[in-house]
Amino acid sequence: MPQRPDDETTPVTSDLLHLRAAGVSLVLDLTGLPRVLHWGSDLGALDDAALADLLLAGRPAHMGFPVDGEVVPSVLPAQADGWLGTPGLTGSRGGRAWSAALVPGTPVLTRSEDGGAVLVVPATDAAAGLALELVLELTTQGLVRQRATLTNTGDDGYELAGLLLTLPVPARAATLLDLGGHWARERSPLRTAFTHGTRLRENRRGRTGYDTPYVLVAGTEDLAHRRGEAWGFHVAWSGNHRSLAERNHYHPGLLGGGELLEPGEVRLGTGESYTSPWVYGSYGARGLDALADRFHAWMRARPQHPRTPRPVTLNTWEAVYFQHELGRLVELADAAAEVGAERFVLDDGWFGSRRDDSSGLGDWVVSEEVWPDGLHPLIEHVTGLGMQFGLWVEPEMVNPDSDLARAHPDWMLRLPDRLPRPARQQQVLDLARPEAYAHILGQLDALLTEHDIAYLKWDHNRDLVDAGHGPHGVPGVHGQTLAVYRLLDELRARHPRVEIESCSSGGSRVDLEILQRTDRVWASDCIDALERRSIQPWTNLLIPLELIGAHIGSGTAHSTGRSASLGFRAGTALFGHLGIEWDLREADDAQRAELAAWVALYKDVRGLLHTGVSVHADVADPAYEVHGVVAQDRSDALFAIAAVASSAQLPADVVPLPGLDPDATYHVRPQAPGDVVTHGRAAPWWGPGGVRATGRVLEQIGVRAPQLSPERLVLLRVTRVE
Repeated sequence: MPQRPDDETTPVTSDLLHLRAAGVSLVLDLTGLPRVLHWGSDLGALDDAALADLLLAGRPAHMGFPVDGEVVPSVLPAQADGWLGTPGLTGSRGGRAWSAALVPGTPVLTRSEDGGAVLVVPATDAAAGLALELVLELTTQGLVRQRATLTNTGDDGYELAGLLLTLPVPARAATLLDLGGHWARERSPLRTAFTHGTRLRENRRGRTGYDTPYVLVAGTEDLAHRRGEAWGFHVAWSGNHRSLAERNHYHPGLLGGGELLEPGEVRLGTGESYTSPWVYGSYGARGLDALADRFHAWMRARPQHPRTPRPVTLNTWEAVYFQHELGRLVELADAAAEVGAERFVLDDGWFGSRRDDSSGLGDWVVSEEVWPDGLHPLIEHVTGLGMQFGLWVEPEMVNPDSDLARAHPDWMLRLPDRLPRPARQQQVLDLARPEAYAHILGQLDALLTEHDIAYLKWDHNRDLVDAGHGPHGVPGVHGQTLAVYRLLDELRARHPRVEIESCSSGGSRVDLEILQRTDRVWASDCIDALERRSIQPWTNLLIPLELIGAHIGSGTAHSTGRSASLGFRAGTALFGHLGIEWDLREADDAQRAELAAWVALYKDVRGLLHTGVSVHADVADPAYEVHGVVAQDRSDALFAIAAVASSAQLPADVVPLPGLDPDATYHVRPQAPGDVVTHGRAAPWWGPGGVRATGRVLEQIGVRAPQLSPERLVLLRVTRVE
């Protein structure tokens, strides 16, 4: 939280502190490092006596602990406090000072005029030669976020092995939900029981990863989109990281996480510091939607959050792949403009020797072979049609078959005796090496200075394996991650009007820290609409729809070979940052007209979709999915009803429409062009006249869905009747 003139900063003299915001209470015991006594629903106003009684009422009997007295872990659990679970701080001085007993100084609290609060707690262990500054924030939106800075105050080096921050959850959080996945199937939900022991998720890919837990959620057994309590935890870091849920016989449960460090990766000399990633906690009193809404509200309040309408984007990849030819691309741009596209992105193949994926990465200069007159003719044509021009880059990578690799073979992340095994015929450029960093920054800066480029699709197409830095090959993922952040920050400072997409073999780099520097993510390389019906909603668990790239592909998905109707493809992509990835030169007049109608609808409703509240109904019939967006004032909403399989119900079930004002009356009717139901399978109310009902009736009872064939979708517009 940036400090403003009206913010109030005061030392905290009480042992107990109660912070409240947006329906969330955070109660802290400050007799040592902060211990969280309550994180969850708002407890209302509590005076000092009530807080003292809260502490007393929750104190356990002194039985079964490994030390005398009670053991309640702080947000940085320590063995010195009797905690024998996973420690918060691990490291040593060659085997010495391996267990720290950090003693806090006077905490300082800053309260903002918008209701947020930031607590800064200094702490030291003179014997271990360590100092810590812990920052714990309750945002205006009710998010809890933390990070810590560890400083070596000793006379010799300290090797940090790990710094893990935690938040507690109550015993009733008996279910764990996190996410797994792989290329073309990112963010697949995993549900397990929260039992005794540790569920540990470690990511060693050197990027956020396909199989990141993303948001690790502990919830009550009835957890669903609109039911149950949920406590979610996210590690905002784009390199190696770990997340855990831990329950033992003397604590009901912790969620924790931080960076995953390789041996020797962070060595602190005297006076040197390490700052952990931010970790975030979000509480939902009524299910996953409420948890997600806190994340969305916080992101939308950021100063750098995109404020302009998210432009319809035509990406050339699945249209032309590496076949770059001016005439063909001009025709594609004309077709894109005709259906209403507002941005044209030239994908891979425009630079160096890059005619396929075997060469050229690292040589970020326009290919004279493919573009003898440079990119200017295409850019001028695209901008002349009223569209922005965007370009694909992969700055962190290098092909061994490239001018850069031949000139500087030592600039790759590697061990002294070997290169990492290749992936996609490429290696990773060591951006923590100053000369490599300066080279890439210079090439990208020159490219953006010379050309009218409004958008970079920033890709990252391999995991970091054996990622050694420098002549000795020391572990390099930590330094590489920070160097990428610096590179993005510097480019944005030099070219503030250029938007950047985080793409990483699809959706392998999606986290809140990369999104501090980018303007959208590519959710997946798979744009098969049926697969996207899982990928996009689970991506939406953390980030709002306007940041999720969602494209309408050709009739047959290139990644799966599955065919789908244009309505199903477009209606799925509508709920995101809409784009097109299709060779429109091959589309007939009817397809272009239908596509243009969907694009026009997106432009009409993107103000609603990209500012409203995402809602997901808990539908009894597994063949149907119902989701939508409700305006912040609940005056307007758009819902999708999608059939993902054949329904066992005849007629189709009644489906709820959640999130509306329960006491208001709404007009519900089909929304064109998503109003087409084939074979006369719609209920009698289906038509322009629609039906009227209160928000309470629509959520608790709902409306009769049309009988849809598999992989069909319809839309409902719901507006409040004054």
